[in-house]
Amino acid sequence: MKKITVVGTGYVGLVTGVALAEIGHHVVCLDKDAEKVELMCSGISPIYEAGLEGYLAHHLRTERLEFTTDPAAALSGAELVFIAVGTPELADGSADLSYLREACITVAEYLNGPAAIVIKSTVPVGTNDLMEHLINEHTLYPISVVSNPEFLREGQALYDTFQAERIVIGSEDKAAGELLQKVYAPLARPVFHTDRRSAELIKYASNAFLATKISFINEMAALCDELGANVEDVAWGMGMDTRIGHSFLKAGAGYGGSCFPKDTKALVQIAKEVEHDFQLMKAVIDINDFQRHRILKWMKDHYPDMRGLRIAVLGLSFKPNTDDIREAPSLKLIEVLIECGADIVAYDPAAISNAKKMLGERICYAYSVEEAIEKADGCLIVTEWNEIKETPIEVYSFLMEQAVVFDGRNCYSLEDAKRAGVTYYSVGRPRIHNEQFIH
Repeated sequence: MKKITVVGTGYVGLVTGVALAEIGHHVVCLDKDAEKVELMCSGISPIYEAGLEGYLAHHLRTERLEFTTDPAAALSGAELVFIAVGTPELADGSADLSYLREACITVAEYLNGPAAIVIKSTVPVGTNDLMEHLINEHTLYPISVVSNPEFLREGQALYDTFQAERIVIGSEDKAAGELLQKVYAPLARPVFHTDRRSAELIKYASNAFLATKISFINEMAALCDELGANVEDVAWGMGMDTRIGHSFLKAGAGYGGSCFPKDTKALVQIAKEVEHDFQLMKAVIDINDFQRHRILKWMKDHYPDMRGLRIAVLGLSFKPNTDDIREAPSLKLIEVLIECGADIVAYDPAAISNAKKMLGERICYAYSVEEAIEKADGCLIVTEWNEIKETPIEVYSFLMEQAVVFDGRNCYSLEDAKRAGVTYYSVGRPRIHNEQFIH
C-alpha cells in the first residue's frame, strides 16, 4: 500500500490510524485542530485509551504514522482514505451529517488520483450512496465509497481492532471491497462482505441489540426488587443458555457514552422516515432514561431532606477505563442531587478534567476513593472502576459519617456489606439495612 489517509482523529480515527500503522501501513492522519495535531506529533494521545499512546509514539519513530492539518499533504497520492468524523445527534435524534459532508468535499478537492473512500462514521442507511455521489461531483477521478462500520468498545479499542470478531465491508464496487480486505489482511480476522446499506444497518442493529439487553436486565432488576429475587442469579441462570449468553446482562445505572444513546435514537428516526414505528427501541430508550430515577428514589426514600448532606459520588465516566463522560449517568444523577441541596464530592480515576468542563465548581472533586467518602453522609457508586471495586467495603464504615452506600453497579457482595455493617442499596438485590455508623 502506497499511502493510507485517515480523516479525523477523534476516538475512532486515531485508533484506526494507529492500528493500521501497527500492521505495516504508512498512515497520514488529517485533522483541522492544530493544537491536537501538535500534541499527537509529540507522541501524546488526546484521548484516554489503554495502550494507545505507546503505539502512537512507537510509530512516530518508525515513521509509519504522521499527523497534519494540511489536506494537500495528507491526501496527495493516497490510494485509500478512511473518514472517521463525528455524526452527533440532532435535536430530533437523527444524525448530523454536516462534518461528514465537509470531510468528503475536502477529500474530493485534494485527491490527485483514483481512490477508495472508506467511511467508518456511523451513518443512516443510504448515506454512503449520497457521499459517493457528492464526492464524484467534486473530483475528476473515479471514486468508490465503501462502508466499514467500527465496533470498538472504549477502554478496549485496540483489543477490539486486533482481535475483531468480524470486519464488515459494505461495497457496490467489488474491487474497492477487495482492496480494503487486503489492507486488513495482516489482522487475520473474519471478513463479512455485503452491500453498503446492509453494512450501515448492521452497525445500528448491533448497538441497538446490546442496548436492548441492558434495558431488559434493568427491567428484570426492578421486578426482582418487588419479588425479593436476586437479579445477579437471574442473569447468570439466563446467560448459561448459549442462545442468550452472559454479556450485557449486568444490571446497573443504565447505558451512556457516545454510541448507545445516539444510535438507538437515530435508529428510531431512521425507522420513522420509512413510516415504521420501532416500538421496541422506544421502550429500550425509555427504560434507560428511567433507570437513574430508580436510583434517585433509593436516596430520596432514605433521606427525606438532602439539604446540607455530603454525598460522595464515585465514578464520573460512563464506563470504566475511559475518560468519556458523554451521556454518563453520573452527570444526570449529580444534577438532581444538587437540586436537592446536597453537597457533592466526586472522584474518578480519569474523567475529572472532563467533568469539570460540565459541572464546574458546583461540586467538589477528590483524588482518591478515601478522600471522597471521608465524613460523607452517603455514597453513590456510578462507575465500576477496578479501583472502586477493589476498595474494601469496610473502608466506608470506617471513614463515612453515615455508612450508607447506594451502589448503581453492584460492586460488592451482599455478604460483605452485611459483615461490614454498611447500609447497602444495590440494583435488583435485597437491601442490607444495618445500624448506621455515626462518628
